[in-house]
Amino acid sequence: MENIKETIMEVIYSVLPITLVVTALQFTIIWLPMETFIQFLVGAVMVSIGLILFLLGVNVGLQPVGEMIGSALSKTRSLWLILFFAFVLGVVVTVAEPDVRVLATQIDQVSNGEIPQSILIMSVALGVGIFVALAMLRIIFSIKIVYLLTIGYGLVFLLAAFTPPIFVPISFDSGGVTTGPLTVPFILSLGLGVASVLRGKSASRDGFGLVGLASIGPILSVLILGVIYG
Repeated sequence: MENIKETIMEVIYSVLPITLVVTALQFTIIWLPMETFIQFLVGAVMVSIGLILFLLGVNVGLQPVGEMIGSALSKTRSLWLILFFAFVLGVVVTVAEPDVRVLATQIDQVSNGEIPQSILIMSVALGVGIFVALAMLRIIFSIKIVYLLTIGYGLVFLLAAFTPPIFVPISFDSGGVTTGPLTVPFILSLGLGVASVLRGKSASRDGFGLVGLASIGPILSVLILGVIYG
């Protein structure tokens, strides 16, 4: 019950400010048609209800399951099994990420179908999956995150020089949308679960940084997509 109350208040604090700002603008500057403004208010209520149910689902289901999966995989002591399922889980959770679908839909519309929605989603998902697997390698072999970030962003800037200009901003937006409300809790929980089981690993030190690494994957994959389309 306490968890439900906290989630409701969290959503209210998130949605209320933008609702108040738009309401203030409506009656001072923009003066939208009243029908449009009422649609906005109805949409704000629907978004709030949806976010409450969504966050409750994440807290009740995704986070605990992600941590349990990470712990169970670590107990197998099979490197390839851990990497394979880290990749698969990274892909499927990204495909389900609402932010990724919104971005893909908008790019599909703006490009008049030249950059298909399905191809962009799969490119982003594959990038996340590969880098989640690399993040598991980092935890297992205690690789310093600064090395992986340096190499990753070095490749980003290198590829950006050979990619059509239109794909560069799309690639960075693709990295941003993967840090959404579905992907982040699951990936973090997975990393914490793996780090908590392995000896000599600190959940606070080794379990974090996964989202930062995972966001490099979509940038690289979309830049590669740009090279192919270019």
